[in-house]
Amino acid sequence: MVDTELKHLIKMANQIAEHCAIGADPEVAVEKIADHVARFWAPSMKQRLKHYLDSDGNQVNELAKTAFLSV
Repeated sequence: MVDTELKHLIKMANQIAEHCAIGADPEVAVEKIADHVARFWAPSMKQRLKHYLDSDGNQVNELAKTAFLSV
């Protein structure tokens, strides 16, 4: 089950992915997403979403998944 905090993290990750993917090839979009996450997300936020990706992750954009797993 996804709680409110995790829902918010999933929504933010998907919004970042959608924004970074506009006009970019997927490889560039993943780099942009990873850069944003590395610069602006707290370690606890990254860890929480990574844990979700390891256990399920079906609600997260594919580009975001790739980026988060590389950060």
